[in-house]
Amino acid sequence: MKDKFFNLFDARFILAFSFIVLIVITVLKPFVGGIAGLIYIYLIFISYKNIKDKNYASQRYIEQISQDFDSVTKQAVFNMPFPMVICDGDGTVLWYNTLFVNLFSSELMGENIKNILPQIIREDINETGYYISFDSKDYIVYKNNVDLSTGSSERKSIQMYFMVDSSDYKKLQRVYIDSKAMILKIEVDNYDEALDSTPDSSRPILIAEIDSILNSYFDEYQGLLIKSDSDTYIAVLSFQALKQIKERRFDLLDDLRELDKGNAIPITLSIGVSSFGKSFSESYQEADTALDIALGRGGDQAVVRVDDNYEFFGGRSKAVEKRNKVKARVIGVALRQLIDATDEVFIMGHANPDMDAMGAAIGVHRAVLNRGKKGYIVFNEINPSIENLMIRLKEEEPELLKDFLNSEAALGKIKSNSLIIMVDNHRPSMTECPELIAKTNQIVILDHHRRSKEFVDNPVLTYIEPYASSTCELVTEMLTYMSDNSNLTHFEADALMSGIIVDTKNFTFQTGVRTFEAASMLRRQGSDMVKVQALFKNDLDTLQSKAEVVHATKIIDGKIAISKLDRYQENSILIAAQAADELLQINNIEASFVLTHKDNKIHISGRSRGSFSVQLVLEKIGGGGHLNMAGAQVETDSIEEAEKILRNALDEYMKEVENK
Repeated sequence: MKDKFFNLFDARFILAFSFIVLIVITVLKPFVGGIAGLIYIYLIFISYKNIKDKNYASQRYIEQISQDFDSVTKQAVFNMPFPMVICDGDGTVLWYNTLFVNLFSSELMGENIKNILPQIIREDINETGYYISFDSKDYIVYKNNVDLSTGSSERKSIQMYFMVDSSDYKKLQRVYIDSKAMILKIEVDNYDEALDSTPDSSRPILIAEIDSILNSYFDEYQGLLIKSDSDTYIAVLSFQALKQIKERRFDLLDDLRELDKGNAIPITLSIGVSSFGKSFSESYQEADTALDIALGRGGDQAVVRVDDNYEFFGGRSKAVEKRNKVKARVIGVALRQLIDATDEVFIMGHANPDMDAMGAAIGVHRAVLNRGKKGYIVFNEINPSIENLMIRLKEEEPELLKDFLNSEAALGKIKSNSLIIMVDNHRPSMTECPELIAKTNQIVILDHHRRSKEFVDNPVLTYIEPYASSTCELVTEMLTYMSDNSNLTHFEADALMSGIIVDTKNFTFQTGVRTFEAASMLRRQGSDMVKVQALFKNDLDTLQSKAEVVHATKIIDGKIAISKLDRYQENSILIAAQAADELLQINNIEASFVLTHKDNKIHISGRSRGSFSVQLVLEKIGGGGHLNMAGAQVETDSIEEAEKILRNALDEYMKEVENK
């Protein structure tokens, strides 16, 4: 711009200077000035003509280039090597090339693209490519919006869609994904117990048959199986093979369970599967973690890691009782060492604690006192299910109440090196004080519920045994290994016994040999069954409400009982749980569910006789628990809506059972 300015200035200066010289010459020499004037005019004319000719030539050149560019553009558009369509702002087809119309067998002009090819419309994507599938082919679509609002067109805009065939790329991508290696870790849950139940002469046959079934199964999917221990295997499969196994819902579990070579105990497997796209070392670690979850949920199931979540298959059989107490002794010794290494121990059950959570907390508190350490039980408020226990605590053990802290007090007292022991629960969000979990990395879990998706990050010690009747049973066993004398008071023994009683329904559900051994130990410590039974007495209002729930029962498929307590009541959860137990007394009923209101949510209590997994049903709506005793809370205050959600979960579960 500056150069043009100076060029213009110089030309004008020269013309002005020449004109002044011409005038001077004309004054001094008129004749010479006249000749010079003619020459001056001629030069100006020639210069003007040359400039005009050059401008015209430049304009013609630009017009020719524009015409050539339009021709090239039209030829490029008409001869695009991929389907192309142009639509107006409403989606009406204005133009398309031959390749696009060849995809269809009818006239398209004037039709709406949404009716012709609805998947091409993506409101969330503008010009970037996105994939669609049509007529057994894959395309990547590029969309281009053209704004016509500044022109003379009546249309405000048009959309141009380019469809590039990417079938070969997608096919290659699928081949790559399907051939990706997946790692499975497999463990025979009850290997020792099954062998012990098999005649000596048949044991080698049973072992060989287990190996044969596993090898044949993975050979069918062209997988690699390695036996790493007597009861442990490592398998490597393609992702495509894993998808097929998932579609068959890991029928290997059924194949092993049906194996009969004289073994009185069925063979069950636990399988952990890594997620997609990990390195071999990461995949092995994920498979190992998934296997731990499967074992923690009671075994006889497969757990597949999917992104940041888990998928569960199987898990419909009861956990087999382990008669070997080695693990209880090892855990007891390890817990004793952890308690000895800290100054303060915080014991915490689940929110709205029941007899098992409170009894286990009191039992662990005794173990802490036996080690000469300070222990606190995190507890916020009394609920009807433990009201009788807490009344007796105030009467018989008033000193123990000093060690009960609410959430606020616990948060103010805990230190980074304090030890937290979670009892009867392994889900941080379900504890009395979830914020307490973040205050220390010293966390121990003692639980008998099947492990769920939510879990504490990196606990220092985990003892989850789904075969156990209750957490109180596990705590009672460990007490004998944590000190020479358990020093239980009569009240503490009764509290532990009450936890066993409530979870076994008076020794009728989930009761094994070790359950009776734990009860026997508590009896020797002074537990009084008459006093324990007194803890479960109900008032008249509770009995009437429970009868109301039973009266409102609906039977589904002749074997599932569903009822509800459709009003707010202080002890509604207790009523729901007891009513669900009562419904199992009806002939031919395999499972029962009772819904009730609780804190602007709907609480569901599920119970079964063992052949029906209420845990798998309620896990589908965010709950969990045991095969024959589980619970869930639905985020709604409408009991009708919650019942629909429950029925959908039941339908899904029944379809899975039928497919098996």
